[in-house]
Order: sequence, then C-alpha cells, then structure tokens
Amino acid sequence: MEKIIVTGCNGQLGRAINRQLAGSDRYEIVNTDVFEGENIVPLDITNVDSVLKLVREVRPSAIINCAAYTAVDKQESDVDLSYRINAIGPRNLAIAANDTGAKLVHVSTDYVFGGDGDRPYIEFDKTGPTSVYGKTKLAGEEMVKAFADKYFIIRTAWLYGDGKNFVKTMLGLSEKLDEVSVVKDQLGTPTSAKELAKAIAYLFPTDNYGIFHGTCEGSTNWADFTEEIFRIAGKNTKVNHVTTKEYTAMNPQAAPRPAYSILENYMLKLTSDYMFADWHDAIDEYLKELL
Repeated sequence: MEKIIVTGCNGQLGRAINRQLAGSDRYEIVNTDVFEGENIVPLDITNVDSVLKLVREVRPSAIINCAAYTAVDKQESDVDLSYRINAIGPRNLAIAANDTGAKLVHVSTDYVFGGDGDRPYIEFDKTGPTSVYGKTKLAGEEMVKAFADKYFIIRTAWLYGDGKNFVKTMLGLSEKLDEVSVVKDQLGTPTSAKELAKAIAYLFPTDNYGIFHGTCEGSTNWADFTEEIFRIAGKNTKVNHVTTKEYTAMNPQAAPRPAYSILENYMLKLTSDYMFADWHDAIDEYLKELL
C-alpha cells in the first residue's frame, strides 16, 4: 500500500482527510501532529531534521500538509512563530518531499489576496496580503514552489468541519443569546472540510500539479451565512447585519479582514471536470450530520 503522511491530523481538514481515505485498500495514512496521541506520530514541521527523518523512514507517495497557524489576530504580534509554522514548515516538507520523490499537497488561504477585489479571484491574479497570516501563508506557497517539484497548492476559505469553527461558534451563541451581530460587508464562500478533502483525494493521485482554488460554489456574506445556519438548525436567534466598521468598534481586531474573499476554482475547471458542491448544500449536509 502507498503511504500518505498527513500533518496537522487533529485539525478540521486533517480529520476530514482521514475520513475521506478511511477504508482505502490503496493508501495507508501516517498521521502526524505537534502532540503525540493514539496512532499519531509527533512531528514539529518547523524542524527540518525531524521532517527529513520521518519522511525518509516512511517513504510516502504523498504528503498532505494540513498544519498551519490560523489564529489571525494573534499573529500580528507573533510574527516569528507565524513564519516558522506557515512558511518554514512548508519549506521543510517541500525539501523532504523532493528528497524522497513524494508529492506535496499544501493548503493555503484566500488571505493571500488583498481582499479589495470586485470579481472572484482566480489562480493567476496578483496576490497582495495585508495581514501577517496572509503574508506568511503566501511565503509558504513560495517556499513550496521553490523546493518541491511535484506539488499541489490549494487555496481555500471560510473552512468549517470537525473542530472549532464559525458555524459552531454561532450555534453556541444561539443557545445563549436572542440576537447576534454579524458582519454583512465581507464576502466569501463557506467551504466544508469534507468537500475540500474530497477535492484533495481527487487531485493528489494525479500529475495535475500547480496552484488551485478549492472552495464550495457560490458566495455569501457572514450575516447571511449565519441566517442560513440558524434556519437549517431551527434556531430563532435574530441576526443583526452590521458593517465591519461597526463590528470592530464593538470587537476590536488586530488583523484586517478581507472584504472580498470569493475564490473561483478556475484551474480545476480548466484542467479537469471536478466540481465542488454548492455552499448551501454543503452546510445543509454538515449540520444534518452535526445536529
């Protein structure tokens, strides 16, 4: 069987990848994360020697990097750690992948763009991150391109799955509050980790390398997304639609949020017939499994 190393296996996407490949008669997953656990190999991706040692021992056909520092506001004052995890980590994995002939799947983000667009971003558009998170994730992309020969960089956005996420936060608030205030002027596409894992499982066995966008189809804003969550979950909590300026006055944020984060899965459509589910269908499926 082919071995697949999954980094950050305890995260939302890492768990979704495990479910997607569970029961496969072709792949054996070697799960890694910062902390040791049952059937989890401890791995610090910021240590190149540790990465090389493990990858040389396992000899995987592919490495799927789900590890990242995603606390957007904290990174504004924690720049060094952000670069270590989001840039040096992918560099180390790329070096190890090239050393052993493995393919590398690296997950990136909509934050690599400036967030001031007026049409969906495609893979060929100019990047321009404004936050430390976005800058370090873009640096991670550049490291992968520089050190790996066989790579898939997949940019996603507004991800939710098995773990802490926006959907669960809103559901939690609905249990305590009669109304919530949610931003109405930030646009993007909610994307389930399950849908992203399906796309990764479709891509990595191929030789269709490059940069891809990977989000569910369609778009919305955070306030309308919240209303859809409450509608499906049968919650009566009122959603107050507020501007980013109004929200940050009530809840100061260190890092700027992109106003426009809609990604077009242009490369997937150009090079394959693969299609993500519509975001409405994906959140409906997620909530029916969750509740």
